[in-house]
Amino acid sequence: MRKLFTGLCFGALLWSLLWAQTAPAAVAPALSADPVLEKRVLALSEQLRCLVCQNQTIAESHADLAVDLRNQVREQLGQGRSEQQVIDYMVARYGDFVMYRPPVKSVTWLLWYGPALLLAGGFAVLAVQLHRRRSIDPELPDADLARAATLLEPAPSIKERP
Repeated sequence: MRKLFTGLCFGALLWSLLWAQTAPAAVAPALSADPVLEKRVLALSEQLRCLVCQNQTIAESHADLAVDLRNQVREQLGQGRSEQQVIDYMVARYGDFVMYRPPVKSVTWLLWYGPALLLAGGFAVLAVQLHRRRSIDPELPDADLARAATLLEPAPSIKERP
C-alpha cells in the first residue's frame, strides 16, 4: 500500500512538472517599430502611476492594467497626440491620482501636505503627553511609602551551609 502511495505521489509530481513545462509563456506586448515613439512612450509611462500597484509607474509595473495603459499611451502617441494631450486624457479618465507626481492644487493639498500635518500633529500630541507627565507630582500615602521602604531594605544575609 505504501509503495502504491509513493508511486502515485511521484507520478503526480512528474506529471505536474511536465505540465508546467508545456504551459504557454506570457506574450510580451508588441512594441512599436519606431524607437523614437518607444522612447516617448517610456518617458510618458514614467510619469503615470499604476492604479493597481499605486507605488510604481506604469513603466515599472507588470500588472495587466499597467500594460493596457502603456498600450493606450503608445496608441495615442502613434496617432499624433502630444504628451500633454495624453496626460490630459488619462487625468480626465482616472483623475489626478494617475499622475505619479500630481500637481499641487486645492484638491490635492491633503495629498501633498497631509503627511507633514500628521507628523506635526503627532509631535504636538507627544509634547502634550510629556508635559502632562512632568507636571503630575505623584504623592504617595504614608502607608505606601513605608511599604516601599521595607521592600527596598536589604535582606538579612543567609549563612552559607557547609
